[in-house]
Amino acid sequence: MIGRRSFGKALGVGAGAAAAGLAGPLSAPAAAAPAVAAGAHRAFPRIKQIRAGVLDVGYAELGPVHGPVVICLHGWPYDIHSFVDVAPLLAGQGYRVIVPYLRGHGTTRFLSARTVRNAQQSAIAMDVVALMDALKIDKAVLAGFDWGSRTADIVAALRPERCKALVSVSGYLVTSLAANLKPLAPKAELAWWYQYYFTTERGRLALEDKALRHDLTRLVWDTVSPTWDFDDAIFERTAAAFDNPDYAAVVVHNYRWRLSLADGERRYDALEKRLATRPTVSVPTVTLDAERDPFTAPGDGASYRDRFTGPYEHRTLPGIGHNVPQEAPAAFARAVTDADRL
Repeated sequence: MIGRRSFGKALGVGAGAAAAGLAGPLSAPAAAAPAVAAGAHRAFPRIKQIRAGVLDVGYAELGPVHGPVVICLHGWPYDIHSFVDVAPLLAGQGYRVIVPYLRGHGTTRFLSARTVRNAQQSAIAMDVVALMDALKIDKAVLAGFDWGSRTADIVAALRPERCKALVSVSGYLVTSLAANLKPLAPKAELAWWYQYYFTTERGRLALEDKALRHDLTRLVWDTVSPTWDFDDAIFERTAAAFDNPDYAAVVVHNYRWRLSLADGERRYDALEKRLATRPTVSVPTVTLDAERDPFTAPGDGASYRDRFTGPYEHRTLPGIGHNVPQEAPAAFARAVTDADRL
């Protein structure tokens, strides 16, 4: 069985080779694409801030200001650094790459202390639309994983005029509150242990305690990415984003809301009613399944294929775990450029 360290070295070679085959948004020569291996970059140049909707959003930006836009969306327990290798690849192809901290993460802050620390799915999706409005971006390729996949799926389904193309890890992740009331197979429930932990007062207190939060999120990283050979510095760089004062409240609300144990806000009721119908996605889409991700559904994408009605491709990434853009940046970047051409 291949070890974490030897796999990481192999991935570095493969990722660089794959990157060399990327084609840019204007059909740039393949040789123009830089070879970027997983872990090649450690930080973004600087973080910008902009007021958008109910938030002051922190975000990284790379690439030409007038290039076609890609918005990359992270999940939990991650941050913008999941795209620290993806963004330079896409910027090198002429894309303007925007990577925002989701609400409750990093330098993103609520503008008012009175705003509900709500993390229901439609609220986070509307944050992205508000960010696009603030940045005067009419349309973008949306690409994400985990919470980011769900968010991108929702914008693509409900605001297709704002989404040029979609890259969604794990496929169609729009939450069905009704379906979430039904038990899963025991093995699947085990993978979701933290979701149930966060429904308890103990779980909330653990997220508020910096040391416990650190160890809890590190355990999730180790569990859901069993072949990723990341070092302590990589984790610590992301863990700093969890020191946001609203982090615990946002994360707890997200998971409790999914299980119908916390209310959403009435302002999002109409959107949630539409999402309850499992609306299809008509924009060009590439879905990615990670073979070693415990949350990857069986069937090579068959369980959600009918939710995508436009131009479509599906790919399974062998040996890759949950944090797809950071574990396999070249494959993720290639999915973006290919979705943009479908």
